[in-house]
Amino acid sequence: MDLVGTLRVLVRVVETGSFSAVARERDLTQAAVARQISQLEEHFGVRLFHRTTRKLSLTDDGQVLLGLTRPVLDGVEGLETALGRQSASAVGLVRVAVPTTTGRFLVQRLPTLLAGRPGLKVELVISDRFGDMIEDRLDLALRVGEITDMSLIKRRSWTAERIVVAAPSYIKRHGTPSVPADLEHHTCILHNVGSDSDVWTFATPEGPKQVRVNGGFLANDFRAVRQAAEIGYGIALLPLLEVFDDLQGGQLLSLLNGFPAPGFPVSLVYPSRHHLAPRTRVVMEFVLAQMQEIRSSLDLRTGHAAPA
Repeated sequence: MDLVGTLRVLVRVVETGSFSAVARERDLTQAAVARQISQLEEHFGVRLFHRTTRKLSLTDDGQVLLGLTRPVLDGVEGLETALGRQSASAVGLVRVAVPTTTGRFLVQRLPTLLAGRPGLKVELVISDRFGDMIEDRLDLALRVGEITDMSLIKRRSWTAERIVVAAPSYIKRHGTPSVPADLEHHTCILHNVGSDSDVWTFATPEGPKQVRVNGGFLANDFRAVRQAAEIGYGIALLPLLEVFDDLQGGQLLSLLNGFPAPGFPVSLVYPSRHHLAPRTRVVMEFVLAQMQEIRSSLDLRTGHAAPA
C-alpha cells in the first residue's frame, strides 16, 4: 500500500464528502477509492467513517487520524518541493566508471563542465574491471565490448578506433611508413595482451592485411605504451582515446591513415531506472559530446563523414 497516497485520498474524501467525487478527480472507480479507505482501516485497525446511503462522516478515530495526517502531508509536500527544485538542476554527485583509456581523456575536459555548474560533482571510477553498477553505486559507465547485461540501458554505442602513432623525433630518425608492410622494418611498441600481440591487422584495398611487428618494449598497459611512443622509442598501435590530446598537441603523429585498424565496441550505459536525474543526464550528454569530438577529428583525418 502507498501509505502517503492513500492518506491523500482520505483527506480528499473528507474535503469533498464523497467517494464518487474523489474517484472522478483521480480517474478511478468509486470501488477503488473505497478499497483504499478499507486498506487504511485495516492498516491502523480502526474504523474511519460512519457510512449511510446519504451521508459520510468521520468516526472519532477518523478525526484523530485526519488531524495527524495533515501535518505529515504538509511535510511530504515540503520535501517534494525542496527536492523538486534540486532535481530540476544539475546538482549533486555523479559516479562514472570509465576504462583506463578514457580516464586521462575525460580528466582533461571535466573541469570545463564543472566550472559552470558549482553544485555538480563528478567522481571518475577508473577501472578495466566490469562490476555490478548497482552494487558499485554507479550512475553511468563506459563499457568496452558487447553489452550482455539486459538490466543496463544503452544510451549509445560506437566503435573506438585504434591508430598507429609515433613521436616526431622517431619519424625524423627513421622515416614514415607508407604501407602496413613497412612496419616490419621499424621498431614497434607492443601492447602485450597475448600470443598475437605482435600481429597488427589493417584494412587495405585488397582486404585485411596482417603484419608481424618487432620491438624490444612490451607492456600490458596502454599508458606505458603511449609514454614509450612519446619519448621516441618506436611506433605504437593505440586507441584514439589514449592519444587524442597528444595528436592535438603534436607530441605524437598519426601514421598509415589510409589503412585503418579494427576498433572495439564501446557503449555508454546506465542502470535500468525509471528516472534519470538531471545531473546524470548533464554528465551523460557531456561525455557523448566529447566522444563525438574524437570521431569528428578522425573523420576529418580520414576524409569520411561523421556518423549521426
